[in-house]
This record gives sequence, C-alpha cells and structure tokens, in this order.
Amino acid sequence: MFTDYTKIIIKSGNGGNGAISFRREKYVAAGGPDGGDGGKGGDVYFKVDKDKNTLIDFRYNKKFKATNGENGRGSRCTGKSGEDIYIGVPIGTIIKDVATGKIIADLSQPNQVECILKGGRGGRGNQHFATPTRQVPRFAEDGEPGEEKEVILELKLLADVGLLGFPNVGKSTFLSTVTDARPKIANYQFTTLEPNLGVVKSKDGSSFVIADIPGIIEGASNGVGLGLQFLRHIERTRLLLHIIDVSGMEGRNPKDDFRIINEELKNYSEKLAKRKQIIVASKADIANEELYNELKSLAKEKNMEIFKISSSTGEGIKELLDYVSKTLKTLPKEDLYEAEEKMIYTLEDDEEEFTIIHNQNEFEVTGKAVEKIIRRINIDDNESMHYLHKNLVNLGVEEALKREGIKEGDIVKISNYEFEWYE
Repeated sequence: MFTDYTKIIIKSGNGGNGAISFRREKYVAAGGPDGGDGGKGGDVYFKVDKDKNTLIDFRYNKKFKATNGENGRGSRCTGKSGEDIYIGVPIGTIIKDVATGKIIADLSQPNQVECILKGGRGGRGNQHFATPTRQVPRFAEDGEPGEEKEVILELKLLADVGLLGFPNVGKSTFLSTVTDARPKIANYQFTTLEPNLGVVKSKDGSSFVIADIPGIIEGASNGVGLGLQFLRHIERTRLLLHIIDVSGMEGRNPKDDFRIINEELKNYSEKLAKRKQIIVASKADIANEELYNELKSLAKEKNMEIFKISSSTGEGIKELLDYVSKTLKTLPKEDLYEAEEKMIYTLEDDEEEFTIIHNQNEFEVTGKAVEKIIRRINIDDNESMHYLHKNLVNLGVEEALKREGIKEGDIVKISNYEFEWYE
C-alpha cells in the first residue's frame, strides 16, 4: 500500500517541578533553601529516514509523546530532562498544522532533522527565590507544560520528471522501457492507485528520476476520484512529459486529452500549469497520422516540443531522453511551495498577555503569564502571597482590574484560586 497522507497527534514533554527543600545538617542550625530545578521536557523531532518510502507506519500508530522532565530534589539536585522523541518519515514529507493549515516543516533533504515542538521548561526550585528579606521561601515553580498538536503528514514524491496523461496512454510501458521500474501494465480504463518511480541513466553519467503519476481524469482538481491525491505528486517535478495516445484505438481525441489535462493542472495550481511541458505522442507504431498531425499543429501553436515515440519498437525514445536530460540541466531545483514562517512552539510566546472576564462582582484573569505565577506560590505562605502580588502589579494586572471597575470585596479568580479584592 502507498500511503501518502495521514494525521497524527504529537506531544512534547512537561517540565519537571522545582523542589521546596531546606538544608538539614547536624551542625547547621538554620540551613537555607536548596530545592533543585525540575528537568526540561523532551522535544519532538521529525527526521528523514532513508529506509522509508511511505507513511504506512502511521496507519495505526497515531500518537507520539516525548517523556516528561523529572522533578527537582533537595541539595540543589536538578531533575533529569525528558528524552526527546525522533519520528522517522520518508524524504519528501511535508508537516502541516491541522488547526491552521500552515506548513511547519518540509523534509525534502537527506538526513534532514526538524524540531517541531519544544518541551516545557523545568520549574525553578525554592533556592532561586531567597532574598535578604525572604530567607525561607516556601514555594517553587511548577514545570511548564508541553504542547500537544495534531499534524498532517503529507508525502510528495521527489522526482525530476512527471509523466502526465489519461489511463492507458502508455505511461507505464514507457517507464518500464526507459528505467528498471516494474509497474503493473494492463489494458484498463481506470487509473492505477499509486505512483511508480524509475531512474534514467544517461550516457554522460548523469541520471534523473521519472514518476509515473497515476492517471488524471476530468474533474481531478475538484477531487473527482482520487484527483487531489494524484495531483500533489507532480508539484515537485521540474519537467512534465505529457503522454498522449495518437493511435485512435481507444476512441480518444489527442487535442481534447491535452486540453482536459491542462485545465486540471491550471485549476489545481497556476504555478503547476506553467511548468515546462513536453508533448509525447505515444504508440507511434500504430499511429493515426491524421490525429498525430493535429497534435503536432497544437504543439506548434503552444510553442511546445513534441516527440513521436513507440515503447514497443523503441522509436524516438533515445531522442526524447537526450532532450529531457539536456533540458533538466537548465531547470533549477526549487521549493515548490510558498515559504511560511515555521511555527516552532516556544514558551515565551504570548507570555506577557492576559485576559480579564468581568461578570458582576467577579473578575477572572487568564493567560500564560498569570497562570505560571500562580503555580509558583504557596497559598498559605505570606511571603509567597507577597511575591504573587508584586508580579501581578509588574504585569499590569492590578491596573487592568481597576480599569475594569473592580471594588473592594469583589472576587478575583486566577486558575483554581479565588481572592477577595481589598484596597
């Protein structure tokens, strides 16, 4: 089975909690705080695996999770960081965020590795909160949570040349003739279900990869049949060979076939429709000369090269391959999608933002920054509460509450805690 599209869930590890600890030694009457920091959560990486050529491994395994960081301990011992997870994918895999549809990473290079989600930072132990006036801090930070994300894995074939054409026009026969590929070849009017790849080796020592793209039918760009899945495979090809049957044996008109296929390309992608294209008139050994001449006139009108070939007799194949080899040397390799900023998860994002929801005499404060602060404090410790108040003032929460009209006796909710406001 050739699997080229799937969805999975990935999650980075949570950071470990900082420790609340104090030195307790026989001859140290009042040891200071020595709580260690929590370990960092594991990151999520994707890497190119040269031994993979499909996404079949993700058919049943849908969730991947890095391990959490360990909690800090006394004696300033830092918790162990969580182990990173590396997910192997075939070369040519694009990773998209399901929520936004944006591209996160494009793994199109051998041995490429991309960090997609960073693990949560470990919380600081209470040793970090000691000051000349707060010598016994009874609070520490919790670790930052990792992030969970649903992503799309989409495999696009990496080939230099793509073979276009309706089913049964001779694409599979041509591929098997010029390469070592062994596609299934039969006389049927429905499309094959998966692409075939082959390598053409030139006399000058160079080589190029040809992909036999599954037959495109009318309406493919609108999802008819498996159209969209097929069209995505030719996005990265640099050159298109449009194979058109000129035998007339199937009752098809070559000019109509050319028009329909190119309309599907244009509907799917304007950029793809402008890709360099060579017309290949196949089945030359049984060609209908009238149909061939009509196609030849069309090629001249469109300013396209046309080659007449027969995979059965070998007619015209050498000339075609020599021309393809020379043409590829003039066509640059490029990323065939518009570059977008990578959405690598970072705990600093939006850290200073917060929201206040006002409902009668209750004010709920939400946001990463305030939730992080509330996790640091010991609700039963006066020094810890003073630390909370100081940080809320610095963030601008107190000023924002006053602008919202808070009065003495009103309730302020932060995370799972409720506080009574007083002036």
